[in-house]
This record gives sequence, structure tokens and C-alpha cells, in this order.
Amino acid sequence: MTQHAPSQALDERELLLQLFQAAVTAVDPLHVVGPALPARPQQGRVIVLGAGKAAARMALAVEQAWPAQAPGAEVSGLVVTRYGHGEVTERIQVLQAGHPHSDSASADAALQMLALAGSAQAEDLVIALISGGGSALLSLPAEGVSAADKRQVCAELLKSGAPISEINCVRSQLSAIKGGKLAEACCPARLLTLVISDVPGDDPAVVASGPTLPSHSTPALALEVLQRHRIEMPDSVRLHLLRSQDLSPAQAKPVAGPREVKVLATAQMSLDSAAAVARQHGLLPLILGGSLEGESRDVAAVHAGIARQIRQFQQPVAAPCVILSGGETTVTVRGNGRGGRNAEFLLALALSGADVPELHALACDTDGIDGVEDNAGALLNPASLARAADLGLSAADHLQRNDAYHFFKALDDLVVTGPTRTNVNDFRAILLR
Repeated sequence: MTQHAPSQALDERELLLQLFQAAVTAVDPLHVVGPALPARPQQGRVIVLGAGKAAARMALAVEQAWPAQAPGAEVSGLVVTRYGHGEVTERIQVLQAGHPHSDSASADAALQMLALAGSAQAEDLVIALISGGGSALLSLPAEGVSAADKRQVCAELLKSGAPISEINCVRSQLSAIKGGKLAEACCPARLLTLVISDVPGDDPAVVASGPTLPSHSTPALALEVLQRHRIEMPDSVRLHLLRSQDLSPAQAKPVAGPREVKVLATAQMSLDSAAAVARQHGLLPLILGGSLEGESRDVAAVHAGIARQIRQFQQPVAAPCVILSGGETTVTVRGNGRGGRNAEFLLALALSGADVPELHALACDTDGIDGVEDNAGALLNPASLARAADLGLSAADHLQRNDAYHFFKALDDLVVTGPTRTNVNDFRAILLR
């Protein structure tokens, strides 16, 4: 994560990057999966299934915990992750597919996974490795819904600014594998679901739209979400939801066999780890929460207000301190620029907090990819706006066009890590010396 930095911001910049590194390391699958595994079965098979940005590294962690040469049941299976987020594994196949927009590889992965789940017997153990991103990566339309229509609806929802919980509500209702349908295919085997959470509140049934857990959504809820966000519904989507709206999760097929769910990593774990590093550097951490939601620029204005209160009145804490938060903001796309929600948060913070003295900040996605860009996020320092002006850049104009990426690229302030192969969503840190 080493970045070139202007000399006047070097110390603060490196400290912010250390906080982000601590946040990511705390939720690395290689650290959290092994201790969560049960005793290795001595008979039957261990079938590993998984989907999400962390799925490949979670699969690698299973292989490392249960080596091929050690006694016990045979371990095999397959997981699907985003292109570029794979790992080299020996016994668990790693597939790659499109994210955030699903593609034909997503459907192929779902079909293969359902087939493998259907081969499970009562003496087998199925381990489901679920992390954020799994909804797009396991995309198999429900009967009667065309793949093109499902992609169109989900793409429009992503641009609408709808929170991830609402997007996953719709995805679940339009899917042949989400909302517990993969669990149904695993009957009658024992099923253990291990989750790395990227959703506010850490409800495992919401992560990746809960392929192995009963859905909280209903067709009526999905219809309400689409109507409220004024998403045009193709005929196949509308008819499917209308025909299904009298059904409820309670009417789903029962899932036989023992079931267990463990949430292994959360945004709070990342914030706690970053807070510990901050204390080592003499900074008082103020954790606002790991489940913040809202429009990126609105959330930025709130963070700027808290930083201003600290500077003016030493409330709720006094500097030197660092404000930490997580969760998942949204961006309502109105312009034709580039940039994910973290870069947009930071650009809005630059404007909202322009009057806050000596404000340094970082906003990054813990998966290493901010939206669909090649950066994790960006960094901000007290000279950012002046440096941009010297280059002829208007922060307000870039924000209006949703073009935070090019703003921070011109300043050499993008944070580029590559895929981290974990995902507990956004990480934000505002440093006040």
C-alpha cells in the first residue's frame, strides 16, 4: 500500500495507510476461517461451496487447516469469486465471474454449485463460504425470468442509490439459488455456513442474499423496492413477482439436516483493530459505528461536522484523535465520471470540511476495489483543494459529475492495493492531530 506522497503530508498519510492495513488484516480469511472449523470428519465427504469476493481465500484457508495428507474426510468443492480475486488452490476449484454486474459465468457457477450440492449425502459435511459480492457472482434467474431482464433490473438498482439490503431483497426474489435455495439442494447433509459480513448489522441472511439461509424478503417487498426507486420492470420480472407475492419464506421447502451459521469477520473487527493501532500512536479513537449508510456526500457532511466540533469545542473527544467508521454508503449516479463511493465520500468531505484545520482522511473499500475502479479509495490532506486548484481542477465540478476518481488521480492520492480477498465494506478514518 506504499504510496508516493507530498512531503508535507507524509507522516499523516503513512499513519492512515497503517490504520487501513490493520483493518484489512483483522478480517483476512487466513486468520479467521481456520479457528471456526469444527473437528475434521473422519467419514463421508467435506463439500466446500462458496461465493463472494473473499471466497477463494476462504477456500485456501480451509485447505490449509485440513491438509490433503492429514487423516480425515476428503475435501473438495468449488467457489466463485470476482475476476482477479482468485487464489491458487489444490482441491477446491475456484471459478471467477462478473461483479457488480453478473455475466454468463455467474450463471454457470450457480448451476455447477447446485449440482454439486445435490450430490451431498446424509454422512457428508457441506461448508458454505459466503462473503459480500456473492449475489452478483451467483446469478441464476428464477424460472420464467430472463437473464437479460434480471441484469437490467439489478443494474438500474445499483445506479439508483438503493441500499444494498434493498438490492439484495430484489436479487433474492429473482433468483433460483439465493434466499436459502442452495441449502435446499444440500439436503440431507450437515450444513455449516461461514460468513464474512459486508452488510450493516451483520445479518448472515443478507450477506450475498443468503444462499444457504432463509430469506427475509418477499415478492411484495421486492415489488415495493422497485416501485419506490422507479425501476422499470420488464414483463418477465413483473409477472414473476406478481405470481409469487402470496408466498412467504415460511412456505419454502424445509431444509433437512443439521445447520449451523458462524459470522467470522465484521466491520467492527476492522474498526477495533485500527483503533488499537491509533492508540499505539497516541491518538484517541472515536468509532462512529461499522454500519453507517446513506448517500456518500451526506455521510461526508456529517463526518465533517463531527471533525469541526472536535476542533472548535473538543467534543465529543479532543485532538489528537482519529474518527473511524464503516458500513456502506451509496452513490446516486447523475454524472458520467468515474469513482466509487469511497472516493466520492472523500471528495465531498474535502468540500464540507474545508474550514476544518489540518484535516487528513482516508476512505477505502476493504476489498481493495472502490466500486468498479482499480483503486481501493483515496487520501485527503489539508492541501488537497489548493493543489487541485493549481492544476485547474474544481472539486465541486468533479463531485457534481461523480468524477472523484480523476480528481484524486490527478493529485496522486489514489490508494491502490489490488484485491485484498476479503470484504467487510467501507473503512473511513479522519485524522486530527
